[in-house]
Amino acid sequence: MITHEDKINALISSSERLFRLYFKQCTAPDLDTLFNFLNALHSFQDKFEKAGLGSFYEVPEFIALKTIRNLFHHHVELMSEVRIIPAQDLPPINTDLLYLCLVHRRLIEEALLRLPKNHKAQGEAMTKAAFNWHGEIIDINPCIFNFMVEAYEQLRRNDIELSTEEFEGFPSSYTYEEGNGYSHKITGTLFCHASSIEKVLEKVFSPIK
Repeated sequence: MITHEDKINALISSSERLFRLYFKQCTAPDLDTLFNFLNALHSFQDKFEKAGLGSFYEVPEFIALKTIRNLFHHHVELMSEVRIIPAQDLPPINTDLLYLCLVHRRLIEEALLRLPKNHKAQGEAMTKAAFNWHGEIIDINPCIFNFMVEAYEQLRRNDIELSTEEFEGFPSSYTYEEGNGYSHKITGTLFCHASSIEKVLEKVFSPIK
């Protein structure tokens, strides 16, 4: 018989894996880290719900990431169209994060077409609200960041303690932001002095037709 303690332990393991993969996505991102992170996110939600702590189905960032996770899970070849770019490799831009994780609009639109009919309207609205749209190019990294803030807040609210090394910096950063009146979530706004940000990002995707 699976006890409540077993479910909490499963959640802790899933949560620690999520934060480990998020750390990799932040420090040395590539298509594998993104794919593994999205799968870990899916497992984390499942374990969180089974532990009786609620769910993330009302969180736009989760719905948006789950939507593209489902597309990549069934069509892994489409991962090759994602571009993960260090911000320093682009013309001088103002950004909240060190990396941009760029997806073409058509992939998001294809993912939205695959939503179940009974969730389609809400799923589309939440996905469009959660992602940062720049013309034909979408930066999904701010959405990833903001979901992890949400995940941390829910774990903290439910007194779930994690011990993995990759998690350790999260509470101190959160406390610092709290003490100084900073927002925990980011806007992900991009601004480029040299040109319009849409033109800059479109050049990154120029080989993809």
